[in-house]
Amino acid sequence: MTISFKGAHFPQEIILMGVRWYLAYPLSYRHVEELMEERGVLLDHATIQRWVVKYSPQLEEAFHRRKRPVWVSWRMDETYIKIKGQWYYLYRAVDKTGQTIDFLLTEQRDEQAAKRFLTKAIRRHGVPEKITIDGSAANKAAIESYNEAHDTAIEIRQIKYLNNIVEQDHRGVKRITRPMLGFKAFAAAQSTLTGIELMHMLRKGQLAGGREQGRSAAEQFYALAA
Repeated sequence: MTISFKGAHFPQEIILMGVRWYLAYPLSYRHVEELMEERGVLLDHATIQRWVVKYSPQLEEAFHRRKRPVWVSWRMDETYIKIKGQWYYLYRAVDKTGQTIDFLLTEQRDEQAAKRFLTKAIRRHGVPEKITIDGSAANKAAIESYNEAHDTAIEIRQIKYLNNIVEQDHRGVKRITRPMLGFKAFAAAQSTLTGIELMHMLRKGQLAGGREQGRSAAEQFYALAA
C-alpha cells in the first residue's frame, strides 16, 4: 500500500523531514518547529505531532514488508512508558543478535498482555524455537498458554544475563522518549512509539537491501515513502 500525502498542505519532503527529526533524535515538537523555521518553513508544533501520529504507522507497515528475517532465538522483556501521568508497558523482543522482532504498548503488565504481544510477534515472524525471559511469571505463563493453545513447543529459558541484550536495547527507545516527558494520550503514544521503533530498526540495518546499497538510516526512511 502506497503512503498517500494527498490533501497535505506541505510537500512530502517537508513532512517526512519533520517526522524523521522527531522520531530519530531526542527533541520536543517545539524543537522541531524551531528547526523548521530556521529552514524557512513556518508551521505549528501541533502540525508536526499530527504528522507523526498519522504517518508513523504507515511507514512502519511499509518497512515491515521489506524487513529482514529474524533469528528463531528470541529475548522478550518490557519497559515503562508514561502516559497521562500513569505508567504503561512497552513489550519488546529482539533476537539473539539484537535485531528487533516486535513491540506492543499495553495498559497492563500481566499474562494476557504478554500473550497479546507474543501472538502479534509470531503472526509477523513465525514461531520461534526458544524465548529467553527474566523471572517474570506472567511472561512464562503467556508462552505456556500459547504453546497449549497452538500445539507449539517454544522452549522457555529464564536466564537473566542472556536477557541483557533486550534490556540494553530498550535504551535506544528510551533515549528518544525521555525528553518527551510523557504522552498525553494512549493512541498518540502508540503511533509515536511505532515510529521510534522504526527508526531504531533502520539504524540496526533491518531493512532488506539498505546496507548493501550503502544508504544511511535517513535515506532508508525517505525511501519507504517513495
